Amino acid sequence: MAEKAQSQKDLSKQFEVGDLAVYPAHGVGRIESIESRVINGDTHDFYIMKIIDNGMVIMIPTSNVDSVGLRTVMDKNQIPDIYAVLTEKKDDLQDNQTWNRRYKEYMDKLKTGSPFDVAAVFRDLYMLKLSKDLSFGERKLLDTARTLLMREICTAKNQEESQVWTEIESLFDNNGNGSKPAE
Repeated sequence: MAEKAQSQKDLSKQFEVGDLAVYPAHGVGRIESIESRVINGDTHDFYIMKIIDNGMVIMIPTSNVDSVGLRTVMDKNQIPDIYAVLTEKKDDLQDNQTWNRRYKEYMDKLKTGSPFDVAAVFRDLYMLKLSKDLSFGERKLLDTARTLLMREICTAKNQEESQVWTEIESLFDNNGNGSKPAE
């Protein structure tokens, strides 16, 4: 766990216009500009970031980068670690909890912005879906986790979504039996 926290810390940095970055719960975006704005008489610098998937524009104070969790896109070398999270066996998929409690826990994980947490949410919901019907909220979370995970892996590997999705599906088809997709 300390490794994950350290790798997350290493991912935060100062960004420049044109850089790709990950904003927790929204995904990969591009820094469109860096602007100064006067708020309550004080001048503050902001990253203006456009999310790739939906075109949403977010203003992020440059002084709050760490607290909001803005980070660089994961390195291609971290993808095997993400795939390892996807193939981890979970004995108890929180089936003993109500859907709304699971939903809150999964939302909290997505909000961390950690690709490892996003992968764990995706894995848990994907596996749970195979054994029971998901609530509407859980289906939306599964879709959100899939989108966040896919966009970041596609960006890191510079591959099309269909190629990455085939790799991820193969991880679940093989039930984590040691077969790993090609890097």
